[in-house]
Amino acid sequence: MDIVIRPATPGEHAELGEITAQAYLGDGLLDFGESDTYLGELRDVGERAAAAEVLVAVADGTLLGGVTFVPGPGPMADIAEPGEAEMRMLAVSPAHRGRGAGEALVRACADRARALSRTRMVLSTQRTMHSAHRVYERLGFTRAPGRDWNPLPELDDIMLLVYELTL
Repeated sequence: MDIVIRPATPGEHAELGEITAQAYLGDGLLDFGESDTYLGELRDVGERAAAAEVLVAVADGTLLGGVTFVPGPGPMADIAEPGEAEMRMLAVSPAHRGRGAGEALVRACADRARALSRTRMVLSTQRTMHSAHRVYERLGFTRAPGRDWNPLPELDDIMLLVYELTL
């Protein structure tokens, strides 16, 4: 199966939004389940695409997953500093995992960051995303614990881990 990575089309936004939402829900990554406010952001691919680049992984006409590539600081960046690009909301449909789509999406983001002469690619991840951590580490990302952060400071137990890749 050949996986193609390309920009998402507007006609794919709803499907990718649902793939992303269901991946996060199914993996137990939303602390408040169906009532988590982040669920709306995961589903709103159109809003992401207006402020960043949304890439999809496709094989044999099937949408496998996607990621948001943020070229630098701006409205979609959580942690990117000047000279850095950021990757957000990586998700692969559970039915299509284990085929290399996630890794291909991460590689595509790193390639885009290099093409833009960024010095580093950064991302935030939850502590429980162990399989994603293995992919990041296999591709050369390292932990940057000094940059770990809490997106909801009013809740003590939510901490996102930061990984970075020097380009």
